Formats: sequence, C-alpha cells, structure tokens
Amino acid sequence: MIDSSRRWLRRNQTNFAVGVGVLGAGYVAGQYVLSKIAETRQRMNEDRVAKENLRRRFQQNQEDCTITVLALLPTATENVLDVLPVERITQDLQQKKAERLGRSAATLDNSSAIPSSGPSSVTDDDGRSLASFQTESYLHASQMVASTPIPGEAGPSRPTKSKAQLWNELKITSVTRAFTLLYTLSLLTLFTRIQLNLLGRRNYLASVVSMASHSPQDPTISLENLDDDNVEQSYGNDFETNRKFLTFSWWLLHRGWRDVLQKVEVAVKAVFGPLNPREDLPLEKFSALVLEVRREVEGATAEERRSHKWLPYLLPPREQEELVLRESGMLKSPSKSQTVTIPSPPATPAAESPRSSFSSASLRRLLDETADLIDSPPFTQIFTLLLDTTFSHLTDREIRTEAYRLPDPSSMPRVQEVPDLDSSLAKAKLAAILAVVTKQAHAIGNGVPNTYAQAIENVKELEAFAAVIYSSHFEFEALGDARSEQLTTEPPMREKVWSEKQGAGMIGAATGVFEGVWGKVTGS
Repeated sequence: MIDSSRRWLRRNQTNFAVGVGVLGAGYVAGQYVLSKIAETRQRMNEDRVAKENLRRRFQQNQEDCTITVLALLPTATENVLDVLPVERITQDLQQKKAERLGRSAATLDNSSAIPSSGPSSVTDDDGRSLASFQTESYLHASQMVASTPIPGEAGPSRPTKSKAQLWNELKITSVTRAFTLLYTLSLLTLFTRIQLNLLGRRNYLASVVSMASHSPQDPTISLENLDDDNVEQSYGNDFETNRKFLTFSWWLLHRGWRDVLQKVEVAVKAVFGPLNPREDLPLEKFSALVLEVRREVEGATAEERRSHKWLPYLLPPREQEELVLRESGMLKSPSKSQTVTIPSPPATPAAESPRSSFSSASLRRLLDETADLIDSPPFTQIFTLLLDTTFSHLTDREIRTEAYRLPDPSSMPRVQEVPDLDSSLAKAKLAAILAVVTKQAHAIGNGVPNTYAQAIENVKELEAFAAVIYSSHFEFEALGDARSEQLTTEPPMREKVWSEKQGAGMIGAATGVFEGVWGKVTGS
C-alpha cells in the first residue's frame, strides 16, 4: 500500500509541481493586482483631497480679496471726496437762493407790484432742484468742518461765482466724482485679485513642497530654516516680501486715482458740458451720454481699449518704487534704502545677506509678473466687463428707479402681458439725475453693504481670471538660481498663454484648470 502510494506520487510529482506553481503564481498575481488597486484607490483619494484643498484655498483667497477691497476702498473715497466737494457747491447754491429770496422779500415790502410768472417758475425750478440735492446727497465730514465758519475768524476768501457757474461746476463735479469712484473700484478689485492670487499660488506651492519633503512618519521636530535652502523662502513664502508686495496698492489709493480723475474729468466736460441742468433727459439719452464718456476714457474701439495701458495707474515706475515703500511705512529711514531697494534678479550686491538679496529678487519677480498681467489682453477684457457691470448698476438700476421712478428690471417678471410704463417715454431733469449720482458716489465708496462690489462679485469672468492666475505657471516657480534663465523667458511665454485664453474660452479653461495642478506640483 505504501509502495503503491510512493509510486503514484513519483508518477504525478510533475503535475503537483505545476499545480503548486500555478497556485503560487496566481496568488502572487492576485496580491499584485490587489496592491495596485489599493494604490490606485489611495492615489485617487489623495488627488481628490488635494483638489478639494486647492479649491478651498482658492475660494478662501477670493473672499480675502473682497474683504481687502472693501477695507482699502474708503481710503481712495476719502481722497476723491476731498478733491471734489459737491456738497460745498450745493451749499453755495443754497446760500445764493437764500440771498435772492431775501432781496425779493425786501422788494415786495417796498413795492406793491405783482411779480411776473416767469421768474417765479424759474425760482420754483431752482428750489426743487436744490431740495433734491439737499435730501438725496450727504455732507462729508471734512467738507462740513471746512464749510462751517469759526466765530471770530474770517473764513477763506473764495471767488464769487454766478448761479450758472455754480450749476455747471456742480454738474461736472458730481458726475466726475461718481465715475472716478467706479473706475477706482474696478481697478482696485482687479489689482487686489492679481496680488492675492499670486501670493496664494506661491504659498500653496510652498506648503505642498514642504509636506512632500517631510515624511508623515518622521517624528523629528524641524526648526525654522533661515538659510538659502529654505523651501518656503525659495518659493516666495516670506512674510516680509509679501508685506512689501501688498503695500504697492498705495500707489492707486494715493496717486493713481488722481490720473483717473483727470482723464474722467476731461471726458465729462466734453460730454456733459453743453447740457442745461433744467433739461429733460430720457433714460436712453442719459445712458448714451454715459457710454460716450466711457469711450472717451477707455477707447471707442476694441483695438483702442487693448492699446490703452492701465499699468501707470496701478504700479509706480521703478525709480519711485522706493518712494512707495517709504510712504507706506515699510522703509522708515533713508539710511536703510540700500537694503530695501528692489534690484533686478541678476544684480545681487555682495554686501547684502543671502536672505535679504533673495527677498529683493523675489519681490522684483512678483512686481514684474504683476506688470505682465496688467499689460495682458485679458486684463483689459475683464476690466471692461467690470465697468459694464458697475455702470449698468448705476444707470439701469439706481438712476432708473430713483430719478426716473421706473421699476427695477431685476425685480420685474420675465413675461408681462401689458407693460405699465414705457421706459423710452420716461424723462427726468438733469438736476434730479445729478442728485441721485451724488448720493450714489457715497454708496460706491462707503456703502454698507456695497452693492457695487456685490455686482462685481457676480462677474464669472473675474473668478475665471483669478483661477488662471492661481493655478498657472507652476513650472516657472524656481528653486535657487538654477532656473534663472528660464525665468528670463517667462514674460513672452506668459503672453502666449494669455492670448490663447481670451474670450469665452477663459471660463472653460478655468473650469478645468484645477484638474492638472496636483500633477504639476508632484510630477505624477
């Protein structure tokens, strides 16, 4: 029995060996497949978490942009209100009206003649116009202090102007002030988006590289690295550099808005100058006048708008960059100017420490990239869309409802069987429109909530523009000087990328722009 079993085993040992080999190979193959499935599942989970983290960071960054704009806007508004005192001109007109009424009352006391109806109607029109300004506009604090005489002191002598001159000045000043604030709000919004999204992109890269360079199982406590090989500083995640970069919004808030005001004032005088404040204007005509002002400021054609450079309004020339840092408080004494001067990347003074020289080079790179973005065609396109939104909100909503007493189109039903009122037949006096414009200037700069900023937030192309900035050009973020030659070729390459993302395709590009970000960073 035992011998037969041994002989059977000898005869079938090859079959047993093949079977065991097949079972072993199947087991190994199965374990390999299971490990690959687990690895793929883990990678997909990591990609999902990474994309969600990137999306969450991006959304938080956009909320920070909105908060920053609302915090900086009152500074520019204060400056514009001080230079264009509409309320002071209104007070002068009211004073002239009071003097005229006093003289007419004295004339009535000394004479029994009945005044004609012509001057009475003119007086009534002036009274209604001034009453609308008195009820619809606000008095700025600085203007109220400046216009209130101090007992015992002679106020500053101002040249006496006629009523017609005051009305013309009121007309130009009120329109210029509101339009300047709209341009300033749009420029500040775009500039802040560029700044914070550039910094957000660099900080995100620094955090990803930092996590990738340290194993989660490594219990070692790492101290702050202040040397050249610090990954976070290599990617520009340096607090001092970020502070200096953000302070360059000082230029728009204190210098750039003046250039905007001068350009807008010239256009307003050319378009609104010939109009009489007592003239009745249809809503369509007023909208056409606003569009004409915009053509004078931005350009009448698409080519003129693309050729118009907004960079001088947002960033100073290189020779005045140190002035911005000093005026904003980043540079406290001229003796330290050599340590804060922003050199070009190739120039590195030997006296500077490695950290300060790299910080200056990083700041220089941020400023150059910001300038490239401002000069790019999509900036002009998005800026035009923001102006379309803000001017439409002013004309088609605020002026339509308050000056022309027409219903808000956003609150009207889509289908109306019988229209209640034809907007083309509605008219309003220019003086009443100016009163609403004066009121809206305060709403643009200091409104709570700021409906104009909310309208800008609804522009989808603005978020797409920010998404492209936040998640593009990761390959140009260099470590050390090894990529300096590639960085010198970055602007023309960026111009090529921007030109391909114009028009309606920008939203589609921004929708899928997050898909390959993690792969760009990790190289997978």
